[in-house]
Amino acid sequence: MSQSRGDVWSPVITPFGADLAPNSQRFVSHCQWLASNGVGLAVFGTNSEANSMTVAEKKGLLEALMEGGVDPSRVMPGTGNCAIGDCVSLTREAVAAGCAGVLMLPPFYYKGVSDEGLFRYYSEVINLVGDSRLRIYLYHIPPVTQVPLSLELIERLRDAFPGIMAGIKDSGGDWAHTQALTERFAGQDFAVYAGSERYLLNTLRAGGAGCISATANVNPAAIVELARHWQESDADERQQRLNVVRDLFEQYPLIPAMKAATAHFSGMDDWRRLRPPLVELEEQRASELVSSLKATGFRMEGVGEASHG
Repeated sequence: MSQSRGDVWSPVITPFGADLAPNSQRFVSHCQWLASNGVGLAVFGTNSEANSMTVAEKKGLLEALMEGGVDPSRVMPGTGNCAIGDCVSLTREAVAAGCAGVLMLPPFYYKGVSDEGLFRYYSEVINLVGDSRLRIYLYHIPPVTQVPLSLELIERLRDAFPGIMAGIKDSGGDWAHTQALTERFAGQDFAVYAGSERYLLNTLRAGGAGCISATANVNPAAIVELARHWQESDADERQQRLNVVRDLFEQYPLIPAMKAATAHFSGMDDWRRLRPPLVELEEQRASELVSSLKATGFRMEGVGEASHG
């Protein structure tokens, strides 16, 4: 996978049928649409509702992607699980498929765990996968996991597993922390990704790799355009336009909001469906979101056109 600056990845939202099973055909179509807009596929992330899915379901979707002709070098599955065995099983599947890497949450159920415990977890996974092709992108999202990944832990993992520890997604929501990561690790064959396009320009200017952002699901082209033209004179204006759209989505629960927008612009209402415990946006709030988006000129051009599932 390229570690040049300007990479944009999306934690792909997952479509569910009336029986709440993943709709693999529609999933593949959405991934193809994102890829056509220049976005990498960080499938099975937070916004994919990945921790509401089984390992078997995720393996099935990954297999469907490969059968659908999606370039595995643009796929970065989330494989982190509380159980080491589940993490190893899904990670092996991703490596065998030729994926660019895996995005790996820490074990998140137990809180207050030590760096030593986290080091042992990642070490065990790496040793059990036992494949030199493995590339791990750590997933730092303490607002959700309550299990932060310290700079010292990252340094220790990089020293112990050179080449395998390939980067990090920082979804802490604190630009100062992302900046600290870039200052310490960028330029050392370690890709630092912001967890939101809100910090994309700052991250690229600081030497980071780009962003892995939820709203790349719905606003891919504009985010990619900034990533490609971040050194040009209108970059700050592009960033401000991205922030306007991001602000609108953040006025609502983010996953239901993205699914509501995708449902509207694709013309497929069942995109709104979520797995419990998450619930869809109420009709009125969904209409408010769509109206606000349209007022900015927002579009999702081509979304859903290839989907028949």
